[in-house]
Amino acid sequence: MSRTTHTRPPEPDFEAITAEELRDYREAENRWRASGAARAVLGEPDPGAAIGWQQLALPGRELPVRVYRPAPAGDGETGSRVGLPLVVHVHGGGFVGTAAQCDWTNSHLAAHLPALVVSVEHRLLASGSPLANAVDDGWEVLRHVLRHAAQWGVDPTRTAVFGESCGALISALAAIRAREAGLELRAQVLVNPVTDVTGTMEDHPSVAEHAYSPTPALPLLRFLQRLAVPQGGDARALSPLYADDLGGLAPALVVVPTRDALADHGRRYAERLRAAGTPVTLSEYRGARHAFLTLPGLEPRAEAARADILRFLRAALAE
Repeated sequence: MSRTTHTRPPEPDFEAITAEELRDYREAENRWRASGAARAVLGEPDPGAAIGWQQLALPGRELPVRVYRPAPAGDGETGSRVGLPLVVHVHGGGFVGTAAQCDWTNSHLAAHLPALVVSVEHRLLASGSPLANAVDDGWEVLRHVLRHAAQWGVDPTRTAVFGESCGALISALAAIRAREAGLELRAQVLVNPVTDVTGTMEDHPSVAEHAYSPTPALPLLRFLQRLAVPQGGDARALSPLYADDLGGLAPALVVVPTRDALADHGRRYAERLRAAGTPVTLSEYRGARHAFLTLPGLEPRAEAARADILRFLRAALAE
């Protein structure tokens, strides 16, 4: 393996990074996140799940997904289970990230719900690849799997969406699209969500409080915002916080780490969901930082959050 597979690359200056530097950094960082060397930080997959990549044929493109299934029990069971609930997951990291970084949580959900978890390797933000592409990826994977539910071995009436950070934004918008399409979801789980990519993205107290502590969040948010919506684009249409109607959506679990610049994005979205009549549970994790759910080797609250998500989904997806 190359050195970059084992060694995490240094974080670049996001205020001055070029398109070429972003590409190189993203490739090196994602190799690290998918490597065995990263597991001390990102956590070991649950042995009760089988994990593999699969290519989906979507309109005009193919897209990888990372699939997690309950492993055979070993008592004569063979093949894949059928009639499983479905969880469509979207990883965090608007411009860097891979579904493999979420193996710790997703394999646990697959093994212990049990469920089929399909994690979307969405197109990442870059010049020429705006947020709308990633939003379409999340929605179209959800529709694809449900249209072929029998082939996937899932019960389409027991479906949830689950996302983290920018992936939570994609999942929240998928939940809104599902309501508009008449597709009934049982639940949505939104972990440290981005909910606002408009000009008011920074106008939340938590952004000012945690702009550079515990990590330099503000340069990353500004960079994400520049990539997310091309000049002249409609940022409100890609910001769940400003959706016209949040009523009639799937019940939501909103997970908020308190030492996070985006904490108020999640809190305000939970308030809007509740005001619209959508059932919502807001769970705050004191002292946890952004992306803590993917950092069980560093963040002691990750285990509790994963257990809370499992309980919420188990209740929501029960037969």
